[in-house]
Amino acid sequence: MNYSQEVEKMQCVAKGVRHDPAPIPEEGKWVKAKEIKDISGLTHGIGWCAPQQGACKLTLNVKDGIIEEALVETIGCSGMTHSAAMAAEILTGKTILEALNSDLVCDAINTAMRELFLQIVYGRTQTAFSEGGLPIGAGLEDLGKGLRSQVGTVYSTNVKGPRYLELAEGYITNIALDSEDHIIGYKFVHLGKMMEMIKKGTDANEALQKASGQYGRFDDAARVIDPRQD
Repeated sequence: MNYSQEVEKMQCVAKGVRHDPAPIPEEGKWVKAKEIKDISGLTHGIGWCAPQQGACKLTLNVKDGIIEEALVETIGCSGMTHSAAMAAEILTGKTILEALNSDLVCDAINTAMRELFLQIVYGRTQTAFSEGGLPIGAGLEDLGKGLRSQVGTVYSTNVKGPRYLELAEGYITNIALDSEDHIIGYKFVHLGKMMEMIKKGTDANEALQKASGQYGRFDDAARVIDPRQD
C-alpha cells in the first residue's frame, strides 16, 4: 500500500465503533452482505438501448452470488434477439459482479443487468421474504404454456382505429365489431399450445382448432375483420 507524504506524517487516532452493513432481506433471511457470495435472490428488470428502439426484460435467479438461471426476453429490434442468444450463454455461471462488468452484446441487456444488480444487492428481489427463495427453473414460469413470452402488440391510427395483433391469450386472428364498429371481442390462437400439439403428432389443422379460442362478445358481432388484412 502506498501512502502520500501527508498521510505518513499524520498521528494515529483510534477508530471508534465498527458499523456493519445494514441487514437486507434475502430469501427469508436477514443478511449482512459483505461479499458477493452473500447475495441470493430471484428478480426481474427492464433495460433499453440508447436510441430506445428496443427493450429487454431480464430475469435472474442468483444463489450464493452466482447466476444459476437467466431468462432474456427482448422486443422491438431484430438484432437484439441474437444478442439475447449470446447473453444467455454469457450470464449463467458468472457472479453478479462479473455479469455487471461483462459485455452482454446489446445495450438494452446491459442496462437490464445494471437495474437488476441494484435490486439484488439492495435486497429488493422478488424473493426477498420467501424462505429458501425459488428453485432453479422458476424463471420459466413467466412464460406459461408453450414457453412463449407474454407479448402485447396493438396497432392504431387516428383515421382507421385500433388493430389487436397479439395479446396475452395469443395471436389474434379476428376482431369482432358491433353495429357502431366498436371492438367487442376477438378470436385468438395460442401458438405455444398449437406447436406443442403439432410436435406430438397432431395434424396442423386440428392443432389450430384445439389451440383457438375467443374472448368477449364475439358471437354478438355485427361483422368480423382480420386485423392484418382488413
